[in-house]
Amino acid sequence: MTTVKKILLSVILLAAWATAQAQAPHRDYRADSIAFVNARWQTDSLDGFLYRRHHFMHRQVFNSNQYFCVIEIPKGTGAHLSFVADTQRSTVSDFALRANALAAINGSYFDMRTGVPVCYLRIAGRELGENARAKADTAFRKYYQYATIRLLPNGKPRFLIPDSSRHAERQLKDSNLMTAGPMLLYKGSVVEQRMDRHFIMGRHNRTAIGLRPDGTVLLVVADGRAKRESEGLTIPELTRVMRWLGCCDAVNLDGGGSSTMYVKEKGLDGVVNHPSDNGRFDPAGQRPVANAILVVK
Repeated sequence: MTTVKKILLSVILLAAWATAQAQAPHRDYRADSIAFVNARWQTDSLDGFLYRRHHFMHRQVFNSNQYFCVIEIPKGTGAHLSFVADTQRSTVSDFALRANALAAINGSYFDMRTGVPVCYLRIAGRELGENARAKADTAFRKYYQYATIRLLPNGKPRFLIPDSSRHAERQLKDSNLMTAGPMLLYKGSVVEQRMDRHFIMGRHNRTAIGLRPDGTVLLVVADGRAKRESEGLTIPELTRVMRWLGCCDAVNLDGGGSSTMYVKEKGLDGVVNHPSDNGRFDPAGQRPVANAILVVK
């Protein structure tokens, strides 16, 4: 991208941010939340967890059309989470099928060219990825690396906001760690974001993981890049969605064309949302990813 284009993009983003800041105090989201919570969600009960989905048309939520898929894993069920990765990128459905998983979503960020993780990743005690350096070769982490998911020995997630050092995760003793971000909710509070970035304020496909106070784990995918069917969410909009779903903690994962949800024996070969890499609103557009989060027994 040329210097002129970078300057123009910065001006556009700052203008959008300023407009959003000016309008935010006057925006009333009660109608959005009521439409979201009172929608007739299609729900299936599968092996101890719930799979829900709903297509909001007629610009019911955030003055836009949206398609959501949600997995709810109540506390005390036999289902739990597992991280998986490979040196060769694979689709979420392939990761799930190889592990005979009940469900799956895409995981954290990776280099599209090499497939190497750009956020810290540890699986079964083995370090598979580290937080990528910033352009200035700084020792500090990037803004999308400020949320770490710890898997307890029972496969239940816990969340933390790491300190700014790129290598802070190496001090943690957990066998399974995945860093992503940004953190959306932490201990019941909304986490402040940098509103001057298109990554934050632009609408994209989104994938998130959350935790309710009662221990229920939520996996959420919002489709995007299909204006008539599902426009996608900004990070502040995704944060509101996770609050409406009852989460006290929530983390944004890799999104865009990577956003995919798999549910065994549902959808098209298990794919239940509409991944956008093929440019169509159908389940056939999966992007090969570097890692995933599985729901297993």
